Parts: sequence; structure tokens; C-alpha cells
Amino acid sequence: MESINSGLLKDMLKSGMNNLANHSAEIDALNVFPVPDGDTGTNMNLTFSNGVKDALKEDASTVGKICKTLSRGLLMGARGNSGVITSQIFRGFYQAVEDLEEIDAMQLANALVNGSRVAYRAVMRPVEGTILTVVREAADYTYAYTVTEEIEDCVAVMQKMVDEANESLLRTPELLPVLEEVGVVDSGGKGLCVILEGFLSALKGEVIELSESTSNVDASQTRVEGQEEEYGFCTEFILRLNENGMRHFSEEQFREELATIGNSIVCVQDEDLVKVHVHTLEPKTAIKMGKRQGRFVKLKVENMQEQHDNILEKEESQEESVPQEHKKYAIITVAPGAGVDAMFKELRADIVIGGGQTMNPSTEDFVGAISKLNADHILILPNNSNIVLAAQQAQQVCEDQDIHVLPTKTIPQGLSACVMFNPEVELEENLEEMQEAINHVKSGEVTYAIKDTTYEGLEIKKDEYMGIFGKDIVVSCPDCLEATKRLVDQMLDEDSELVTLIYGQDSNEEQAQVIADYIEEISEAEVEIYAGKQPVYSFILGVE
Repeated sequence: MESINSGLLKDMLKSGMNNLANHSAEIDALNVFPVPDGDTGTNMNLTFSNGVKDALKEDASTVGKICKTLSRGLLMGARGNSGVITSQIFRGFYQAVEDLEEIDAMQLANALVNGSRVAYRAVMRPVEGTILTVVREAADYTYAYTVTEEIEDCVAVMQKMVDEANESLLRTPELLPVLEEVGVVDSGGKGLCVILEGFLSALKGEVIELSESTSNVDASQTRVEGQEEEYGFCTEFILRLNENGMRHFSEEQFREELATIGNSIVCVQDEDLVKVHVHTLEPKTAIKMGKRQGRFVKLKVENMQEQHDNILEKEESQEESVPQEHKKYAIITVAPGAGVDAMFKELRADIVIGGGQTMNPSTEDFVGAISKLNADHILILPNNSNIVLAAQQAQQVCEDQDIHVLPTKTIPQGLSACVMFNPEVELEENLEEMQEAINHVKSGEVTYAIKDTTYEGLEIKKDEYMGIFGKDIVVSCPDCLEATKRLVDQMLDEDSELVTLIYGQDSNEEQAQVIADYIEEISEAEVEIYAGKQPVYSFILGVE
């Protein structure tokens, strides 16, 4: 097969998406930490399906245009570190084929290499033994093979990529000792191999279909998506650009911004006037996007269900006449439960995105939150190490705004940062004080194990309670309160002054009081108890 055209590329994407969905539970099971979360397989599946479904709808005859739509969909749908890295791999792939109608063997090999390079550049401190290693080694070996052997068959190139990716995957435990100890390969690397295997199957004429267990879920998603397409809001406006808009407005960038909330997009500029048309479920967001560029000459919003036309027009009229209050600062944070949500809002958080270990928010979730704010400086607190990259990617998407991602990796870090936030001081002082608070708080969590495993010499049995101190599992025992007390023993020292104790859905205030009494018995630290109502974690502890 000498080349890949747009139709074959769509078959490859569909096959890769379905193969990943079929194996997502298996990939989730490769998690090193035996915590009850939806992690790598789930995140990669949600990310990849978001991009592929957009690409499959693209009515284009060139691979470049399809890959552009794919890249954008992956960018906005990226969840978790694995999802963000996956989006960057295909962003690099798109950049290499942007101007191509079809892809030949050499161009395919080159695009795979460029994908690996872009992914590496997106990560501040790349870790070997992960999906990054798998894509780099596989792409480099495939490129060398294509050049030296003068390969002209796209199937042969993809076969080599699949073979080398699987070989690299098997070597990941040699590079990451924790993988070897637990007895697994890297989950992100496995997800990439599964996608590539789906591509190869389509190239050989067999598009992988969804298995019966996943097709029902996909069918329900398809129905929802079809409903959104049919019953969205037709939003049209003519915008007269302000001075800033005249200097910086870009049709392409504005279309891409609108693409995060809708479709059927038209954006045409004529000197200082811009005509916009979009079908969206979020007309208010589209209007706010326009407000940043200038003032409305004409505005019309029509509900395509018709029965709500009058209500919608009234709401939008009110929205337009009462602009959101401008602020110096706004804070976006992520919280896993209603109680934790309330804690952040009491500490001046403007928007709290629901999510955490059990469901990582996507880049699009952050972009949507950013679009609702009217502030000079926007501070984002992800509160989970697996959410930081998605937040940083949203920062890049909204590059026209002053956004700062403080890399909080735990709920206590986020809360401490918010405590130190002062709306009256300058940005640099706030960032410095909040970062210092992040650095000085110690974080702990108690949850249950979903499988038998060994972590750094600690034997862990399924259904036991684990105490996690920072990044490490330090305690495992059958009793939740005992596990929490033993975790506290390791977290407290003579300098500990304050312990924030947050109990979750499967705990109660009485149990929290038992832990508080224990802390006060063995230390001089003051204890503050909160009902976090968070899933997964029986207790979350912060020590300052």
C-alpha cells in the first residue's frame, strides 16, 4: 500500500479508538497504585474518542484537514497525564502532515517521529519507562528502518511501529523500578500500543469494532451527541472589533476557540467587522468569547427546539445587558466532593470543577471555566498530579489571558494555597506566598486497595486500607482507623502545628473525632475537622 488517503485514515482512527475502548479496563488494571480510580485506560479512552469522533465527522478529502480536527479534539478532550501526552503525540503527527492530501510510507514514518518529539517537549521533566519512551523508541526505529530499507509500503511501516512499540513496552520495567516491583508494564505505553494495533488492523482491511460490553456505552454516547447536534442553539452575531481586537484578532484562532463549544462554524472578518455563526449548547459562552473582542452590532440566538425561543432570547438579552463584574483575580480549582467544594468556595475560589482521582477534568473543562471569568489574572489549582498537564494545556489554549497554573498535587496543597491568597496584593507576591504554602504542607490520604500487590517492599492485600503519605504508600492494614493512626504517626513531627482532617463519603464525624483525639494525644497540633464528602478517600489529611 503506497499511500493512506482520507477515507483509509478515518478507518484507522475508528479502529484504533474501538481497540482502545475494548482494552481500557485492562489498561486501568496496570496501575501501579492499587487505588480505586479510573485512571490511564479511562483517561486515554475518553481523550482519544473525543478527538476521533470529531475527525470522523470531518467532511474533508485531505489527511491534513482530518488530522487537524483530530488534533484539536484530542487537545480539548485531554484528561490526565496519559491523555495530554497522547494529544501531543497526535498534535506532532498533524504538524507533519498538515499540507498533505495523502500520506506515503516515508511521510508516515516522519509524522510518527515528529509526534514523539512534540510529546517530549510538552513535558517539563520527561520520565523514561513511560508512554514517552515507547513512542520515541518505536518511532525512531521505524524511521531508520523505512529509510535504510527504502520501504514504500505503509502497512510495513505501521507493522514495524507496532512491533517496536510492543518491544519497548516490555522494556519499561527495566527503566522504572516500581513497574518491575509490581510486575506490570507501563499503562500509558500499553494504551499507545493498542491504538497502533487498531491502526494496523485497518490498514490490513479489518476495522476493529467495539466489543459488546463497550458498544452499549458508546451507543448511548452517540445518542447524546446526536441530540446535541440537533437541539443546540443557533448563535449569530456581528461584532465591531475594539482597539485590542483590531490588533490581535485572528479568524483561525477564533474559529478554533468556537470549535471547543460547537460546530457549523462561520467566522468572516471584514476590516473592523466580524460575522460569526455557530451551533452550540453554550450560547452564553460564545457571546462572552465575542465580548472580549469588541461590541455587538447585531446579536441573534435561536433555540433549535423552538419551544424555548422566547425564554432563551430573554436570558441572552439579560446576559448582554449585565456584563460579568470585572475582577483583578479569579481562582479555578478542582475538588472531588461537595464538602471540599464548599471549603474552596469559602476560601475565595470562583469556580470549582468537580473531579479528582476518580475523574480527571479535561482541557476543555478548564477552558470552559476560564471563559466564564472576567479577571486580569486567573489562578488554577489542579490539586492532583494527574490533572496538572490538562490545566497547563488549557493555559496554552487561552494564551490571550493571563493564566497561572500552580501545580498543586493534593487537596491540602490547594487549600493551603487558597488560605495564603490575598486579593489586595500584587500578582508576584501572591504567587510567591501561595507556592511557599504549597511547599510546606504535608499531605496524606487513606483509601482501600483494589488488588494484592507489593509497593517498595510493603505487602498490600486487596480490600485493606492504605495510608498514602505524599507519593508513597506507607501503611496497609485491615482497619481504616488503625491505618489512619499509623499514617498520622509518620506525618507528624515536633514542628506540626495544624492538622486539617477531611472525612469522606464512607466515613463519619465520629470516626474523624477518634482520629482528632489521637492526634491531640500524641502531639501539640491543633485539629480542624471537615466533612469533605469525597469518594475514594476515607480521610484526607494536611499537616502544617
